[in-house]
Amino acid sequence: MENQQYQDNTEPFSGDFSDWIQTLTLLDGDAQAQCFAEMLDEAEPGFIALALESLPREQRLDRWQQIDGLARVAVLTMMRSDPRQSILNLLDDDEVDLLFAMLSPEELIDWSDTLPEALVDRALQQMGNRQRERYEIYDQFNESQVGRYADHRMLVLSDSANVAQAQRFFRRIALDCGDNVFITDIDDKYIGTVSRQMIFKADGDVALVSLIDEDKPVLAADTGLFDAAEYLQHSNETEMPILAEDGQLLGRLSLRVATEIIREHLESQLMAGAGLKEDNDLFAPVLKSAQRRAVWLGINLLTAFLASATISLFEPVLAQVVALAVLMPVVASMGGIAGSQSLTLMIRGMAMGQVSRGNLWPLMRNEIGISIVNGVVWSIVIACVAAWWFADPSLGFIIGCAIMINLLAAAASGVLIPMILDKFNQDAALSGSVILTTVTDVIGFFSFLGLATWIYL
Repeated sequence: MENQQYQDNTEPFSGDFSDWIQTLTLLDGDAQAQCFAEMLDEAEPGFIALALESLPREQRLDRWQQIDGLARVAVLTMMRSDPRQSILNLLDDDEVDLLFAMLSPEELIDWSDTLPEALVDRALQQMGNRQRERYEIYDQFNESQVGRYADHRMLVLSDSANVAQAQRFFRRIALDCGDNVFITDIDDKYIGTVSRQMIFKADGDVALVSLIDEDKPVLAADTGLFDAAEYLQHSNETEMPILAEDGQLLGRLSLRVATEIIREHLESQLMAGAGLKEDNDLFAPVLKSAQRRAVWLGINLLTAFLASATISLFEPVLAQVVALAVLMPVVASMGGIAGSQSLTLMIRGMAMGQVSRGNLWPLMRNEIGISIVNGVVWSIVIACVAAWWFADPSLGFIIGCAIMINLLAAAASGVLIPMILDKFNQDAALSGSVILTTVTDVIGFFSFLGLATWIYL
């Protein structure tokens, strides 16, 4: 029914491209092919990549066959590594070699981070000597350094050029090559940067080197990728040159790429919180996905047993006061939510470089202060509800005190856990929530049942 409606509609979409993906996933067969063909005419490679990732694998390959020539390389480059590999695995050798022959050194560097080494070697065999040399220049830097991903699409002139030459240069090139001209000497060593605005204000016979802005920042090629992206994003620049240790100009980092790096970093932090990777395929094979998630399910099981062991210490009071078992989840849930709020705040602050040893204790005091205020308010509310529900004021007092204790423990844990993990070079986003849940469950159950044992037994 939906397929027929789409075929009868000559202008089915308007507005946001996300509507296109939603419709694409509802269609199949010829209707889906028609929808995808129209998408190819309108959308950028990044959106086409997102659309392919949204489809089950069998449909993904069918739609892939509709993409032509160089567009295939652009789309695959924009895809996450898992979906990209899923397409490569389904192609025959000739198709793979044809793709590799169209790859630039910069694109191969991007792919090589997740591509099997045998395929990287195969791709290099399709390249000429100059391309392989360029690849080796970028490959000397690791995946966390900005030099590995330097963009070579930039405007470069020698130190003997004048303003008139630069103006002609700007008029001929595409806009995505930047707003600056980078000046180098005969050995490709960086000398300085001149902006487009300065060039079009100056007389044609003026030497470019006389317009160099000495205050223009540069990036060392071994700078951390995320640090470089943040530095550019917080500056007034739209691009920065990337220099090798000997001063050679390797390329540039643009504001668009910096924004994408930060987005990917934050997305990877979010996925890491669930024990997943940012590159995971939405439609990855069941066994492969199950294997990836099994480790964290196992870790969570161990922490759950620890919480259960804590509860087992108080079997006598639980057997005597059944209401305690009813209210236990309230204590654990309140501590877990409060702790996750502090943990999220800390991880975001650490990712943005806002948290250090210097402001850790003021931050701790602030979080504990918030927990005291919320603890007093919600402890009273929950105590009154519990006392009324079970007609037992003592039970209200017990759960009120336990909630207060657990909220304070949650705030302290939410601040300290990510700092401790960071000190031991562990990813707080990946394991922080598991540890936090264990702490709040154990402290919550221990305080709640311990107080109950003291009062009732």
